[in-house]
Amino acid sequence: MKRPPSGSSKVASPDDRPWSVHRRLFALSAPVIGLNVLNVLSLVIDTAMCGRLENADQALAALGFAVQIVFLLMILMFGLSIGTVAIVARAYGAGDVARVKHVMQQATFLTVIAGATVAALGNLFAPSLLALFGASPAVSELGLAYLRPSLTFCVFQYLSILCASTLRGIGNTRTPFLAQLMATGLNVGLNYALIFGHFGFPALGLQGAALGTVISHAFAVAVMTISIQRGRAGFVRISMKGFQVDGETVRYMLRIGTPAAFDMLLLNVALGSLIAFLGRIDEVAVAAHAIGLRVQALAFVPGLGISQATSAMVGQALGAGDPRAARRVVRASILLATSIMSVLAAMIVGAAGTITQLFDVEPGTQVFEYAIAWMRILGVAMPVAGVQIALVGMLQGAGATKTSLRINFVATILFQIPMSLCLGFWLHLGVIGVWLAFPLSTVLKSGLSILAYRRGAWARAGASA
Repeated sequence: MKRPPSGSSKVASPDDRPWSVHRRLFALSAPVIGLNVLNVLSLVIDTAMCGRLENADQALAALGFAVQIVFLLMILMFGLSIGTVAIVARAYGAGDVARVKHVMQQATFLTVIAGATVAALGNLFAPSLLALFGASPAVSELGLAYLRPSLTFCVFQYLSILCASTLRGIGNTRTPFLAQLMATGLNVGLNYALIFGHFGFPALGLQGAALGTVISHAFAVAVMTISIQRGRAGFVRISMKGFQVDGETVRYMLRIGTPAAFDMLLLNVALGSLIAFLGRIDEVAVAAHAIGLRVQALAFVPGLGISQATSAMVGQALGAGDPRAARRVVRASILLATSIMSVLAAMIVGAAGTITQLFDVEPGTQVFEYAIAWMRILGVAMPVAGVQIALVGMLQGAGATKTSLRINFVATILFQIPMSLCLGFWLHLGVIGVWLAFPLSTVLKSGLSILAYRRGAWARAGASA
């Protein structure tokens, strides 16, 4: 995308030719997809290396609890990043360089405050959270070894998320991907040294895994910051010199980001309810569900990458005062997301048995049969989910996060959870009934999102929607 000159009133709009929009969307999405894969890979690296420790069973259990807590405490940061992308993209689309810089300053300030708050409160309540999740005393001790460094220095992870978000807002997804690629390589080396005590370092186990991850986040932030300051990441440079808190801008960001944070919280509530229902019917199904979630995490990465790119492009188009261009982006996003998700769905459904065996599950066991059933149900939902994921990107890019929250509340709290109870328990469909509520709620989310798109309020109301 061509950068708008300072003072320009419009961003370079997508070419009227349909395939031009598709090419731009794909070019912006591909590095985001790669970045998301690398983020998943970082966790896989920690898990694989900690699985080689002498107390591997306890270490992996502790890591699982700790990572869940880290993700839970990160919800507000994800909301802030979504708000930042929406505002930065609009300002960039309008060619308002000063506004872009100002928003980046305010977002950096909020991120540091969020990091300091999570570091203080997270460390204070970490033992209680581990106990609440059901960790034994021995596992809790190991979990704290991972959580203490992760929470104390979480500001680096948060700043990494913020840098990637702001760069995406101005149409640069390549720099965050390259920074994370280098950081992932560094993480592998540091984990090898710090977990097992190689190259003269002490063997720190889980604490070493956390420190390796923290340092790699700090490295990624440094790379992206240097790129921004040297002008290699676009026309925007940022400086905190003369910084003052702008209450209006902060409230504006929080107005967009807070509903997005609650949106993510609802998704976690839905996930927790599924696991709770499955555990009451058959604990074996919980293990199968965990396998399916790992597959789901990877299968949904392309769709989420397209959604994030859609958010930036929609924000830029609306900032340039071109709702028609925004609609072209949305249509291209729906086509691209559903096409990719449909291909992945066919692969998952067709190879469900083979995929399950990759997790060392014996064919013919109950876990094996449950895992195949869940993956096939997941596969059926994926093409429809592609529509919904693309439209979530539209709503976030427009700043209409309240609309997205309303849709998710209706489809998750008022429909999916009661439907799981109805099908699983009252109609006696058991595990399959609980799982069937997921594709049904996805259809409802997609339908409501399409309705929001057609009404068009997202293109007019912006952050007030």
